[in-house]
Amino acid sequence: MNIRALLKELRISLVATLCLAVLLCGLYPMFIWGLGQGLFPREANGSLVAKGGRTVGSSLLVQGFAGAKYFHPRPSAAGSGYDATSSGGSNLGPLSKKLTEDTMQRVRDYRAENNLAPSTRIPADAVSASGSGLDPHISPENALQQVPRVARARGLSEEAVIGRIKAHTEGRTLGIFGEPRVNVLMLNLDLDGSS
Repeated sequence: MNIRALLKELRISLVATLCLAVLLCGLYPMFIWGLGQGLFPREANGSLVAKGGRTVGSSLLVQGFAGAKYFHPRPSAAGSGYDATSSGGSNLGPLSKKLTEDTMQRVRDYRAENNLAPSTRIPADAVSASGSGLDPHISPENALQQVPRVARARGLSEEAVIGRIKAHTEGRTLGIFGEPRVNVLMLNLDLDGSS
């Protein structure tokens, strides 16, 4: 191959690289951003939730809630817990002794916290972290087991708290995907607004 042919191939490669960089690093992202802003502006901007004029969280990310008057989310293995900058699971396998011990301790803690009998079946999401450690939802069963504690701490009737759970229960996505779920942040904010 002579030098002239080599330079021609090099020029073609550089032009192709430059064109692809402009297309894939500039035009395509701008198109997708514009599409997101036009069709799904809330979701494209992080599904931020404001209360009293200030942002208090995102309906897409879990927050840790402590105290008897709040519904508690799933446990989190993200960073030191509920850390959106360190998403991830524990990566412990089903035969892991540590996972078994941690889960059994969470079951004991959950039963004690919610004053449940030792024979009460505990929903899996109450004692196991999600894959990302940042799932903002709990199952309706998990929420219902927390009702007596939350109602007592807030001075509300259990029926009123159950009504709030029902109002915040989301169905299956598109009617077929996933399971019914309750967004913990939205439920707790609603209860804070009524107390």
